[in-house]
Amino acid sequence: MYKAILIDDEPLARQLVRAFLKDYEQVSVLAECSDGFEGFKAIQDHKPDLIFLDIQMPKLNGFEMLELLDEPPAVIFTTAFDEYALKAFEAHAIDYLLKPITKERFDKAMQKWLAQAAANQQPKVEALLQNNIYDGYQHRIVVKDNGLIRIIPEQDIHYIEANDDYIKIVTKNGSYLKKSTLSHVEQSLDPQQFVRVHRSYLVPVGQLLRIEPYEKESHVALLQCGAKVTVSKSGMAKLKTLLGW
Repeated sequence: MYKAILIDDEPLARQLVRAFLKDYEQVSVLAECSDGFEGFKAIQDHKPDLIFLDIQMPKLNGFEMLELLDEPPAVIFTTAFDEYALKAFEAHAIDYLLKPITKERFDKAMQKWLAQAAANQQPKVEALLQNNIYDGYQHRIVVKDNGLIRIIPEQDIHYIEANDDYIKIVTKNGSYLKKSTLSHVEQSLDPQQFVRVHRSYLVPVGQLLRIEPYEKESHVALLQCGAKVTVSKSGMAKLKTLLGW
């Protein structure tokens, strides 16, 4: 028996998926959730094999919820996203159902997943998260902090530093680690507000106080928070272009 969870803020959408799943006796629905917070807790509690996940939800969207999971289950997205914005999903064998969902399309997605599950070939959700196409730029970062979910608004960020397989987000309220890459976070944030000044540092433009020569062709940036970060040659070129120097 496979375990499934439905995560969607639209009750009718969850009701439709549950109705379609009646044809699949090998799948048991363990929980229904209306937002990413509820979904995260349900996944932690039930360890499902499959989730049906909406992307645009209040409080915590589908992508943010997936990023908090250490071992994400297989995902079938139920979304109103435009088809062309979902090409990245196809590349990683993650299926999606565009609303309004038809029974024929639902069955196709289920057969695809059941075949992968039987062959023990689950899609790599981590690859999806590194290559997803956001609907515009993100204005916050979501992290796990001692079992809690913390939402960090972009205006609270002092800088972000690469830290092995993690990033360290330094804020006015302290530092937080998140399992991600600096490149991924850079792509998700507004390039007019955040600049990659070095392979190890991503800095909010509003934090820049002054930039001083360091050694050879490198510089050091003094930030409003009092920290100093290295600025590489390419980082300096980005700053000149962005700031019109």
